[in-house]
Amino acid sequence: MSARLARQKGEWVNRASTIKFSFEGKEFSGFEGDSITSALWASGEQVLGRSFKYHRPRGILSLANHDINVMVTDGMDTNIRGDVVPVAAGMALAAVNTDGGVKKDRSRLIDSISPLLPVGFYYKAFHTPKKMFPFWENIIRKAAGLGVVNFNYPRILKRKLHAHCDVLVIGGGATGLSAAYEAGKSGLRVVLVDENAQLGGSLGFDWGGSQESANLLQELLAKLESLPNVSLIAGAYAAGYYPDHLIPVVTREGITKVRAGSVIMASGAFEQPPVFRNNDIPGVMLGSAAQRLLHRYSVKPFSNGVVFTANDYGYRVAQDLLEAGIKLAAVVDLRSDAKDGPLAAQLARRGVKTIAGSCIYEVQANADKTGVKSVTVTEYDEKTNEALTRDKVTLECDGVAMCAGWAPAANLLYQAGTAMRYDYGVHQFVPNRLPAGIFAAGRVNGVYELAQKVQDGARAAAQALLHIGLDVPELPSVQPSTRAQSHAYPIVPHPKGKNFVDFDEDIQVKDFINAAKEGFDNIELMKRFTTVGMGPSQGKHSNMNAIRILARVRGVPVEQIGTTTSRPFFHPTPIGHLGGRGFHPHRLTPLHDVNHKLGAVFTDVGAWKRAAYYKVAGLGVADTVLAEVEAVRTKAGIIDSSSFGKIEVHGPDAALFLERFFTGNYIPQAVGSSRYTMLLDESGVVVDDGLAHCLAEDLFYLSSGTSNAAAVYREMQRWQQIWQLDIGLVNVTGAYAAINVAGPLARQVLSGLVNISLDDSALPAQSIRETEIAGVPVRLIRVAFVSDSTYELHIPTPQAAFVWERVMGAGQALGLKPFGTDAQRLLRLEMGHAMPGIDTDGLTNPYEISAEHAISLDKPDFIGKRSLQIIAKRPVKKTLVAFELDAGYAGEMPFECNLVIRQGEIEGRVTSIAYSRTIGRVIGFAYVAPEHSALGSRFQIRADSGALVNATVVSSQFLAMQK
Repeated sequence: MSARLARQKGEWVNRASTIKFSFEGKEFSGFEGDSITSALWASGEQVLGRSFKYHRPRGILSLANHDINVMVTDGMDTNIRGDVVPVAAGMALAAVNTDGGVKKDRSRLIDSISPLLPVGFYYKAFHTPKKMFPFWENIIRKAAGLGVVNFNYPRILKRKLHAHCDVLVIGGGATGLSAAYEAGKSGLRVVLVDENAQLGGSLGFDWGGSQESANLLQELLAKLESLPNVSLIAGAYAAGYYPDHLIPVVTREGITKVRAGSVIMASGAFEQPPVFRNNDIPGVMLGSAAQRLLHRYSVKPFSNGVVFTANDYGYRVAQDLLEAGIKLAAVVDLRSDAKDGPLAAQLARRGVKTIAGSCIYEVQANADKTGVKSVTVTEYDEKTNEALTRDKVTLECDGVAMCAGWAPAANLLYQAGTAMRYDYGVHQFVPNRLPAGIFAAGRVNGVYELAQKVQDGARAAAQALLHIGLDVPELPSVQPSTRAQSHAYPIVPHPKGKNFVDFDEDIQVKDFINAAKEGFDNIELMKRFTTVGMGPSQGKHSNMNAIRILARVRGVPVEQIGTTTSRPFFHPTPIGHLGGRGFHPHRLTPLHDVNHKLGAVFTDVGAWKRAAYYKVAGLGVADTVLAEVEAVRTKAGIIDSSSFGKIEVHGPDAALFLERFFTGNYIPQAVGSSRYTMLLDESGVVVDDGLAHCLAEDLFYLSSGTSNAAAVYREMQRWQQIWQLDIGLVNVTGAYAAINVAGPLARQVLSGLVNISLDDSALPAQSIRETEIAGVPVRLIRVAFVSDSTYELHIPTPQAAFVWERVMGAGQALGLKPFGTDAQRLLRLEMGHAMPGIDTDGLTNPYEISAEHAISLDKPDFIGKRSLQIIAKRPVKKTLVAFELDAGYAGEMPFECNLVIRQGEIEGRVTSIAYSRTIGRVIGFAYVAPEHSALGSRFQIRADSGALVNATVVSSQFLAMQK
């Protein structure tokens, strides 16, 4: 059944544009301008979510982005706030925090055992017996949080802009619009921001049965449109306050950091719910929420309702409901003096009775607990704050509008350092001492009457202009309202509880009482013990009532309790808004275009784009990589290695420099030979490895890993500044391209291209020669990283593509195939080579990876030597070992970083793992305890699902074992 009203003035929806969407698998329609919540409510859906702790059914509470009753997911994004997010065509939505759907949530059974789950129970349970904690931990982790994190969420970064203005007005209601107009008349730059989709604040929905507010809104907007120096920004919230009037303003498009000369806080107030049993059942909502439904979206909140109020505002809500054709069973007023007042008399003339000095004791839910059936009304003693249950009255209804009072939206005022005081006239905290350049106006200042709010906005504008140096007349102060706008204690006790103070966390009145009894009787301690105000709403509708309850428990005035600390951000803000610029620089190798034409799929390796693999029609990624590996093992493969770091060290002290910089010996290195290099930091941690090629007694050509190339060169420069040796350093990474040809037929591929012999006697392993290919100078290096027969061709960058084509042409008949970094990593694993940064981390020393062969402690000195001497005296805590899974293993594949488990305890972690078709096993590297590193030792790897996979320590010479 549709709850949509006839078209009315000021509605936000465009009825000419119908939008189709789905919720929980059911098709719905709404209008352009509808929020998700309003479109669903208009279609008769009342159960829109489930509460966090007890999984109770929830509907609308504030309809103002101040609660979490309606939070949904579209499969990509999560925790979408249905109250304010516009409905869009094709949306497929589902409520978060449910098990089996919002209507048949299986976790709703938790509500029936709620007495067993008092506040703070998680601090006292589950930790004993210790062996049971993993079981409980798994359950708690699954229950914690709301929406499910989408790990495949796209990286969406929003813009970051800067703006400056003379006056920034926060809040687009009557007060803010008036302040912006008065400030704008000066000709200065004025910016007004408001979080709602349209400006006007309560002027757009709090009509009280008349058109006064709507007419004033049109008048103020018309005045502001005549001022080109005033910028009005809707759908934007001031997220926080930072020194020197820096305010980040958040919109859907990003963040604008506004620096203002002065700031006017016209942020208004949050309506506060009264507290009574079952005050969270769908259909029970704030009075302002009912008005927003009526006037913004032309939707009936209910058909036959009750207004439960403790202030005059409730009567304005009642008048709006009656004007919309909604029946009212009664207005229930906590105040005993309300029955004979003029507001009650106005309602009486329209046939609505006022039950004064009374409260709603509890709400009765309908049969399936998805809506309101009736309410029980009893007398309320304002002196004792107790419900007098001797005479109960039941009123049949299908909804309740709650109006208990307000709490100032003073978050930014607190952050700016404002000193607040509690005003007993309005029963609200109001500013007592404002920082320089900050001015409060309107409801946040305790001013509620419409004419006074407009006047207070003008007064704040005058003070803001005076602060920045304009000579304008100062207007008189506007005193806070003399009639209480909030009830001193709108809390109705009930022996069966379920009278919720914090709707985010399902916190009841008894939870606060119990917390205080346990010693958590400071508001900050109580916040942390009960978690009040720690949900997504950050206490916007709960903190004030929590303060009142604590004050009553302790028997002290409200002001003695104080308030909790306010911190940015005002609303939850997407990480994409907060993250840095989407500036991701990358470098392309000289062979990038060649690789692209060959069908390469690129990946990021450090700052470089490298070919991960080459697409083959009909093959998946895994099979494609294995085919590339097979080509290298059986015939020959070619890979673009141009991203490797390449550094030349020139000068008489070149060998001495390497002697000090790396762990090995380089002074006796022969010309034409290559030696392994290992670089440590001063604490003895492995940083990088590579090769040092001696081209002449005073010229070494170094190669290092792609990711560490820049860091290694930077460290070389730093140490040269300290040592002041007779050398020169040249980073030639970009000057030379590198091509690796590997495999049993690699020598045959290159033999006809170079003018030197490639026999083992002429070019043994770990050697370098200078030659030519078709007239292009080449530094030819014999290495053994991915294959026993591997040749690196280092060539000037401009000729890289030319040489690549010549090599490809020479190898075509021999089955030469390109391979990428994915195959390269598996090939080096088969060869038993550990890689710094992959198989090491920021704490790994050489002894933990059995790299003693690369260390010459007999040298006078090298970077990290002193630390290594200390480390060598200590027992090794972990050892990198090679392992393989059992033959024929077909279970869940472990991943890198999965834990090594022994007898239920964590012993280490996997650093590299892959299936090798060459070996016929899953092989890898892992850290284990040294006493368990012997060949044949068994250990277990815990896969992502928790399954334990058996593994055996083997020799790292995988290929030799396979042979």
